[in-house]
This record gives sequence, structure tokens and C-alpha cells, in this order.
Amino acid sequence: MGVAVSGGPDSVALLLLAHAARPGSVEAATVDHSLRAESGAEADWVSALCRDLGVPHETLRVDVEAGNLQSKAREGRYRALDDWLGRRGLAALATAHHADDQAETLLMRLNRGSGLPGLAGVRPSGTIPLGRGRLLRPLLSWRKSELETLVHGAGVEPVADPSNRDERFDRTRMRCALAEADWLDPVALARSAALLAEAEAALEGVVAQTYSECVRREAGGYGYAARGTDYIRLEVVRRILADMGARPPRAEISRLAARLDAGENASLAGVLAVPSSENGGTRWTFRPEPPRRSS
Repeated sequence: MGVAVSGGPDSVALLLLAHAARPGSVEAATVDHSLRAESGAEADWVSALCRDLGVPHETLRVDVEAGNLQSKAREGRYRALDDWLGRRGLAALATAHHADDQAETLLMRLNRGSGLPGLAGVRPSGTIPLGRGRLLRPLLSWRKSELETLVHGAGVEPVADPSNRDERFDRTRMRCALAEADWLDPVALARSAALLAEAEAALEGVVAQTYSECVRREAGGYGYAARGTDYIRLEVVRRILADMGARPPRAEISRLAARLDAGENASLAGVLAVPSSENGGTRWTFRPEPPRRSS
């Protein structure tokens, strides 16, 4: 198994727990984005800790593309870890997301008006984003304070990343707000996210059945006898667009569905959607958007 270790208390706790549970079968990797002067020394510190534990370690250096700093860093990090996992022949990658992370994610997405898939938060297992390897998050029931206590109890002084206190980032601001709201229970919030994930999984079966019964492949596109709740229709449309090679955000799909509900044509990500009446019901047709005429 591969473990992603930044040097912070969360990932160091994961490394210590994984090594104790599966001695001799754990490898670690540290991603160095080179965004801070200290990052190289922090990667070296993790390498030395792994050497003391007898855990193979590799530093993965990543160039962060221009754009949203945290988003692009996350993309580059997961790509590098997925490549490393495959190259080393490891079965899965474990990351140190914990209950406080889950609570922050849920509140951030509630604040953005996210739908059910977003509110389900991070899953205990899945596929590495932008990759193919298996991803595990075994610490979602742990509090951050518990992980810090474990690390200090092992006599290890972890790395302190100043970016975790930088209030330019949404997550940092939410973390501070959550810390001040002592009436909120991060473990209970994380449990709610897990229940929402179960609800989403159940609804996925309904979406799959609706797609099978109501969507037909047609010449050049798809026809959908639109029915069900707004959520079901949005998810069916998302699948149709994905089948046509388009993967726009759910918020944009929601706006497209609202226009179709209003009886208006709509286009999104190179797909033209047209509503019509059929046997007393509503039918939505999806075809590649025709090329624009040059003036």
C-alpha cells in the first residue's frame, strides 16, 4: 500500500498507523510542489523519518500549472501520486483525510448550495482523481486532535505548513470558523456526510434505471422522455452529456435543465438540447451543436 505523507501531523499519523498495521508492506511518497522555500527540506524530513521506520520513500516533484493555486496543486499532486502508485505496483493509495476535513468540506459545499453528490463529501474509498489507482481514506472517523496526540506520543515533531493558516484560502477560513463554533460537532457533521453518501448511492440506482427506461440512442444523439424529480433528471442529463463526451459542472447542467423545463432550447459544452411534447409528456433531444457559420 502507498501512503501520501506531506510531513504534517495528519499524514505522519497515517504513516505510523499504516506501518504498525502492515509492517514491511507500506511505501510512502511526498509531493513537493516547490511553492514554498521550505518544501524541499520538509520532503527530506519525511524521507529521514521513513528511513528510520524502514519504509521506502520517494519525493515527487510537481510543477503547478497557472490558475487556481490550490486546485491546480491538488490536480498535479494526484497525477504524480497515481503515476507513482502504478510504477511501484502498489494496490492502493491512502491519504490522511479526517473527520475535521470532512466537516469543513460539508460546510463549504452547503455554503455554495451544492447538491447531494457534493454534500456527500469525501468518500472512504474510490478512484484517485484524474487517475486510475484505488484511493483509500481510512481516518475519516478520527479527529485531527487525536492524530496530533498520536504523533506527539510517538515522539515525533511533525512539519507545520503555514499555508494551513493562510486565510486567503476558503478552507482555512472555514477551519477557523468551525474552531470558533464550539457548538458544532465535526464528528457528527462527518457522520451526516457519510449518510448523505449512502443516500446518493441509493439514488444512483434510480438514476440508472431511469436512464435505461427513458433514454434512447438516436441518429446523431439521444432522446430522453424526461420524468422524475429535478435531481433524477439532472443526473440523467449528466450521463447523456458524458456519453457525448461533455462533462460540464452540475451547476451548468442545472441551468440547462431549467431552460428545457421552460420550453426553451439550450446548448452546453458543444451539445444542443431541444424540448418537445410527446404522448402527453416531455421529451428532450440532445445532439452535437451545429458548427457556427463564419461571417
